[in-house]
Amino acid sequence: MTRIKSGDAEIAYEVIGEGPPLVLLHAFPANHEMWLPAAQMLARNRRLVLPDLRAHGDSGAGDGPATMEKHAADLVRVCDDAGVGRAVFAGVSIGGYTLFEFWRRNRQRVSALILCDTKASADTPEGRSNRLKSAEDALQRGPEFVIDGLLPKLLGKSTQGLRPDLVAAARRMMMKMSAEDIAAVQRGMAERPDSIPTLKTIDVPTLVLVGDEDGLTPVADAELMRQNIPRCDLSVIAKAGHYAVFEQPKQAATVIRQFLETLRA
Repeated sequence: MTRIKSGDAEIAYEVIGEGPPLVLLHAFPANHEMWLPAAQMLARNRRLVLPDLRAHGDSGAGDGPATMEKHAADLVRVCDDAGVGRAVFAGVSIGGYTLFEFWRRNRQRVSALILCDTKASADTPEGRSNRLKSAEDALQRGPEFVIDGLLPKLLGKSTQGLRPDLVAAARRMMMKMSAEDIAAVQRGMAERPDSIPTLKTIDVPTLVLVGDEDGLTPVADAELMRQNIPRCDLSVIAKAGHYAVFEQPKQAATVIRQFLETLRA
């Protein structure tokens, strides 16, 4: 992995494949590894840039909450370092939140968007309170307590029932986060702005993906984005939850490749 300095944190990223750039942002509390199964298909004709977001994986947390503004600034630094001027950007969950902020600040660098298992709305007061409690739980009770509580919500029922290997792999990936990392990210997500007004400003081709078993950002959230983004397609991934691109990588990669092909037409 390449490591660069961005503000008060060191950010790590990996590059795979050759071709037009495709930047892939993972979900919380994962890291770039969640994209690797799908990347095997996507890298055949694309240059993939896979960062570990601030406080995830091999990237540092810096000081204070890991806000969307910080993630977006880190993404600029990664793109500059990787020689990426304008690209297609894909983001899962917090990766999507980051891309809304990135779009507001750097839309000239975005040729198309892929929004996976994410939502445009800010947290409700209850959701914000739950995030702040999760941050405290991590610091007081350890990352394992928080991750084991999150895991059933992040993976679909089909994955939990039929793929114990994927459940174990997801847990191993998540356990790379420290208590301090989890707290920084949860506090940063609790601060994120409402991005619903941003949707109508997105004037590049956009694909929305959602797992049909995603209870955190369900199909209704995906449909709201499809209705408000002018040039938007929606695809539902079968037998998958919030980590759809990790749970069903072949299905997700096939849909993404088909979308990328339309950009060349």
